[in-house]
Amino acid sequence: MQHLITTSDFSKEEILELFEDAKIFKDLQSNLFLKGKLIVTLFFENSTRTRSAFEIAAKRLGAEVVSLDVGTSSRSKGETIFDTVANINAMKPDAIIIRHSECGLPGSLTEFVDCPIINAGDGKHAHPTQALLDLFTIIEHFDGETEGKKVAIVGDVRTSRVAGSNRKLLPRFGMEVIFVAPDCFKHESNDHRQVDFIDEIIDEVDVVMSLRTQLERHNEIYFESINEYAKDYCITNETFGERDILLLHPGPVNRNVDISDEMLKDPRSKVLQQVSNGVAVRMAILKKLLG
Repeated sequence: MQHLITTSDFSKEEILELFEDAKIFKDLQSNLFLKGKLIVTLFFENSTRTRSAFEIAAKRLGAEVVSLDVGTSSRSKGETIFDTVANINAMKPDAIIIRHSECGLPGSLTEFVDCPIINAGDGKHAHPTQALLDLFTIIEHFDGETEGKKVAIVGDVRTSRVAGSNRKLLPRFGMEVIFVAPDCFKHESNDHRQVDFIDEIIDEVDVVMSLRTQLERHNEIYFESINEYAKDYCITNETFGERDILLLHPGPVNRNVDISDEMLKDPRSKVLQQVSNGVAVRMAILKKLLG
C-alpha cells in the first residue's frame, strides 16, 4: 500500500508514468476505473479548488465520495484526530484525503489506516498534489524540456506549502527554483537563491509562480495595507513586458495583489489550465493508489 504525503513518496519514474495517465485524463471524460471504490475527504481547513478537484476526479473515475463535515463531527465533542481517522478506517474506505493545519499530521495517520492517505495540504509543510499539477503544467508547456529552466516563486514563500513542495520537486526535473520575497516572507532555508524583487531576475527566468499572501498564517502585521505589498510584488504586464514567460498561481488569486486583472487574461497566464490539469493529475493519482 502506498500513500502520498510528500512528492518524495513517488520516484521520478512513477511521476512520469503518472503524467502519461494524466494526459489521457485531460479530456476529463468519465470512466469506470474506480467503480465500486469509496473515498472519504476530510478537510479541516477551507478549500475550494483542491477539495472540488479531488471529488470531481474521483467521480470521473466512477468512485463514490463521502465528504465529512468536520465542524459537526465527533471532533467537536473532544475526539482526537487519530480516533476520528481510526473510526473512519473501520468503515473500510478505499482512500482518505485529508487537509489539516498541523504540519506533518497526515503522515502521522498512516499507521492508523488500512488504505492510502493522500495529503491535500498540511499547514506550512507540503501540498504534493498541487506541486505535481504545477510540474505537469510546466512539462506540457515546454514539451518535456525542463532541464535548466528557472522558476521564480514570488510572494509569501515562508508559509507557503506550495513553495515548500515545489522547491523539492522541481529540481528533481532539472529546474532551478528562485524565491522572490521581502525579508519578512523569505524562506528560512538557504537551499535556494533568494532575491528581494522580481526585477532582479526577470530576464533569466522561464516561469513565474505567484503565491497568495497568506496573512492568516502570520502573527505580525508586516505591511500597512495589502496594496503596499502589491506595489512591489503584484505581477503586471509591466513586470513581464514582451518576455516569453509562463505565469502560474496555485489559487485562490488575490486580484491586483498577486496578479493584475490584465495579466490573468494574458495568454502567458495558465492559471485556469492549472485547475483543469489539477483534476487530470488527481485522477491519475487516485488510479495509481487505488487501481
